[in-house]
Amino acid sequence: MVTASIVLFKQTYAEIKTLLDGFDQSGISTLFIIDNSPFNAIEKEVKVNHPNIQYIHQAHNPGFGSAHNIAFKKAMSLGSEYHFVVNPDVLLKDDVVQSLVDFLKDHPEVGMVMPQILNVDGTIQYLPKFLPSPLSFYKRILYRKFNLFNSFVAKYELRDVAADLIYDTPVISGCFTLFRISALQEIGLYDDRFFMYLEDWDISRRMNEKYRTVYYPKAAIVHGYAAGSSKSYGLFKVHIRSIRAYFGKWGWFFDRDRVRVNERTRKQFK
Repeated sequence: MVTASIVLFKQTYAEIKTLLDGFDQSGISTLFIIDNSPFNAIEKEVKVNHPNIQYIHQAHNPGFGSAHNIAFKKAMSLGSEYHFVVNPDVLLKDDVVQSLVDFLKDHPEVGMVMPQILNVDGTIQYLPKFLPSPLSFYKRILYRKFNLFNSFVAKYELRDVAADLIYDTPVISGCFTLFRISALQEIGLYDDRFFMYLEDWDISRRMNEKYRTVYYPKAAIVHGYAAGSSKSYGLFKVHIRSIRAYFGKWGWFFDRDRVRVNERTRKQFK
């Protein structure tokens, strides 16, 4: 069984209709919508037009990871083997769902996998990354604001790797991820201390300790990358809290596992 979940916050039905239609044709058993919006404004339209969707409204907004955890638990109770975590600003391409499911079926050592992520204009979003240090974040902020540290960012975001190469990456983006449910049951779900941002980095790292975490560019989706924390002061503060939570958990400057994992990742490309 294959399931999926989407977490919403104030999206309209029109904004997600194409994505929902794509999932209707994808062969998944159940799609969970966890709506963290103040009002359940789209519930009726979703239920009328998409009978395979379970809609759950949570006006108190527990956060991105916590909301997906609700879907994980429901998927586990249904006996799901594979579960997709999907952002609402995604469009499915071709047979991406079946391609990723087949990849996990053929590679039992893989715990989670992401496809190639494309911008609307067809260019690649460089979302696989090495494990970060505090300096990584500082340099990326300066790169976005002032176009500095271009060489560092290219290496850190694996931009020099061949575009069609399948490889292991210690950081997988949460915008579109396929999880092996049995692996999740072993390593745990999203960490609730991350309200939004870096919960995907944290779960990737925990998964990578016991399973392979893979970038699979043979399949692709389109993602409307917003980079909201660079445009909103409120989201920037949320991002900073998540950065503090991440390094408070894994270590700020003394993190031997970070060095070991990143070096193991580099060796794939030599």
